[in-house]
Amino acid sequence: MTTDSLFALDDVSVVFDGKTVVNRLSLSVAAGETLALVGESGSGKTVAALAALNLLPDNAVVSGKRRLAELDLAGLTRRQWQTVLGNRIGFIFQEPMTSLNPLHTIGRQLGEALRLHQGLRGPQAWQRCQELLEQVKLPRASELLAAWPHQLSGGQRQRVMIAMAIANNPQLLVADEPTTALDVTVQQEILALLAELRDHHAMGMLFITHDLNLVRRHADRVCVLHHGEHQETGSVQQVFSQPRSAHTRDLLDAEPVGRPTPVTQSGSLLAARQLGVSFQRPKRLLRRRPPAFEALVPLDLQVAPGETLGIVGESGSGKTTLALALLRLVTSQGEIDFNGQRLDQLRGESLRRQRKEIQVVFQDPFGSLSPRMPVADIVSEGLRFHHPELSDDEVNERVRRTLREVGLPEDVAERYPHEFSGGQRQRIAVARAIILEPHLIILDEPTSALDRTIQKQLVELLRNLQHRHGVSYVFISHDLSVVRAMAHRILVLKDGQLVEQGDSEQVLANPGSDYTKALIAASSLAT
Repeated sequence: MTTDSLFALDDVSVVFDGKTVVNRLSLSVAAGETLALVGESGSGKTVAALAALNLLPDNAVVSGKRRLAELDLAGLTRRQWQTVLGNRIGFIFQEPMTSLNPLHTIGRQLGEALRLHQGLRGPQAWQRCQELLEQVKLPRASELLAAWPHQLSGGQRQRVMIAMAIANNPQLLVADEPTTALDVTVQQEILALLAELRDHHAMGMLFITHDLNLVRRHADRVCVLHHGEHQETGSVQQVFSQPRSAHTRDLLDAEPVGRPTPVTQSGSLLAARQLGVSFQRPKRLLRRRPPAFEALVPLDLQVAPGETLGIVGESGSGKTTLALALLRLVTSQGEIDFNGQRLDQLRGESLRRQRKEIQVVFQDPFGSLSPRMPVADIVSEGLRFHHPELSDDEVNERVRRTLREVGLPEDVAERYPHEFSGGQRQRIAVARAIILEPHLIILDEPTSALDRTIQKQLVELLRNLQHRHGVSYVFISHDLSVVRAMAHRILVLKDGQLVEQGDSEQVLANPGSDYTKALIAASSLAT
């Protein structure tokens, strides 16, 4: 690691409509160095990075000095920025589904960056695109180049974003939660890859994250933010062993703790028998149709009233496909019994009536929240549909109470999703699910966008709701520390197949498969 400053901010402030959200922040990143910018959700981490790179909307007022090597970033024209971004500076955004164009294939989007900055076209560009996907450990790279963003899992989309960011060998890589959607084994692979690229190209990296375990393993220095105010900066060893600020100490103590409340009810709320999902591959001209892709090999599972079933596995292992099958949102084979009714046999109105009893929190909160609706309408939409007898005052009171339960102030009700951080949007999605007081909630990576302090609060909230109302959860996550704090039982998937399932403590303490052992070894449970 060199000591020369490659990238620097000096007294940078960001003001939105008279409100200061980042206040006189100074930091620097050396060539070959990784600086981690950490803090709670809404602390100003992403805003500071976007301000540095001129990516904020017009109503943002940015002051202070910004520099990349010899280049004064504050003085660049719009055309000059188009040359710098994607070429000298790469950016990995937090939410890949909203950053990828749904109307273009992966290959076309990757190729666009190569064409604009390197002039690559045709077979040469296609070959480079394939190499980039292989670099970020995506299997079947040649097939994925022809795929559309919606056909990839959250983790796969995130790796595509990383490939796009490193396509032109930038001097500076700004990684905004680059491993949020990735399972623990791929997290380590991706961060090791980024470190290798950083060292090979003497590239500086600004690593924005809420995961302090990743900071401990992969950063050189740490800069801590709280409500837009700089708390402290220092080496990883110094900050983790001798934190100077009270807020840093709070972050370090915010690991999810405790265990779920023991199940007291008997019987079965949800049972699936030989549940499987296959997707028909497209037929090519003058060729025989290829065999169907088996995304979920038939399996059995059961969830008792008041129980949490944790679903773990690598990106693309079939976790979300299983959840969609249980929700009847994809075509599946097998039986699904919910609360004494065969869900797989319900259609139309009968199925819609059951929706209020089974709610879902999706992995990508921004993609699942309507950008044209205020928070109050988003949270109350299902309540108004399933309970038309409620008056406006009753609905509004339920909304206020639910927002308080998920740790949001009541004044957020009239604001829109784009005004919130990723973690705050995830809490809005949780509020929308729990307001109907369902029997079962399927949570697809509900804590992946949250910092540790909010993760801890959300875990405690979900456990309290379960204790008070007897609600059951199907809890999908790659974070095994959160799964351990939430789940009574664990089901492990790999490549769409059931590897093992059993009591949470039993599986985590004495895993029966090499694959489960590898997941545990790569997680914070092994440290």
